[in-house]
Amino acid sequence: MITTVVGNYPKIGPGTKAPNLRTAIGKGDRGEMTPEEIMGVRAQVTAEVIQEQINAGIDLVTDGLIRWDDGQTYLAKAISGFSFTGLIRYFDTNTYFRQPVVEGLLKWSKPITVADYEFASFNSSKPVKAVLTGPYTLAKLSQDQQYHDQKRLVLDLAEVLNQEAKALQAAGATVIQFDEPAILKHKEDFPLFQEAMDRLTQGLNPTLALYTYFDDISGVYPAFLKLPFQIFGLDYVMGKANWDVVKEVPSDVSFGLGVINARNTKMETEAEIADAIKRIAPIVPTERLYINPNCGLEFLPRETAYQKLVRMVEGSKKAVEVTA
Repeated sequence: MITTVVGNYPKIGPGTKAPNLRTAIGKGDRGEMTPEEIMGVRAQVTAEVIQEQINAGIDLVTDGLIRWDDGQTYLAKAISGFSFTGLIRYFDTNTYFRQPVVEGLLKWSKPITVADYEFASFNSSKPVKAVLTGPYTLAKLSQDQQYHDQKRLVLDLAEVLNQEAKALQAAGATVIQFDEPAILKHKEDFPLFQEAMDRLTQGLNPTLALYTYFDDISGVYPAFLKLPFQIFGLDYVMGKANWDVVKEVPSDVSFGLGVINARNTKMETEAEIADAIKRIAPIVPTERLYINPNCGLEFLPRETAYQKLVRMVEGSKKAVEVTA
């Protein structure tokens, strides 16, 4: 059993040694800090949140996506053919992002996240996984003024992100996670989603993970778990129906159990976490289990996010002791 995180981590926290990133960005907007100085602050914060994950006992860490504004903007800024418009709401959360606008044919020109992965790997004593927003979700959260054809847009984005994943592969990434929450809100598009996932994963050798959240996979199960990935991460907090839907998991895949609520400060108990692991164990043996929050932790207070990870690790240890 492996403990991990889904992706992002709180950027700001009390008692941290790294400079305040929000303050640094504000100074940059006022011309009081150079882009290079802000990059230096981001690097310090990234190294710190990696170490926090390690201190919490996490087995497979991320860079916390500290350099990302959100799940869409960081990638879209570097993909040819995108511009940006005003702020829109991110699903049904209380967070907003600047919506990407597709105004030209989308093309990948150079690595976007490779330097981030290399930095994280250098600064981590634990294995690091790379994280990318998937093509379907990126398409759904963008405004299309070029293709006027959802299928072409999604498949072109799958080609673009496949190239980014191949660059990560060349840089030594052994685990690459793709986030696709939007498909659970548009399950009628599952045939297109299947085609996009085939194109996205073409020629990739790392362990590939597909993570969804904010809903359950009713209506697309069991086909969802037969997509070309080795790890499937599901939300068992906002997608409680997954407990009733998922009755069998293919024997050649691993399973990400999202049982820590990353959108609520209420702390789970170690017993609750252990009970969830024991409940899933008859379906997925512990050696194929990844235990993680249900989604990214960024919008929790930093100290709460850390304590939730500590609790998750301890609950996982209890479950192992009971099932051993």
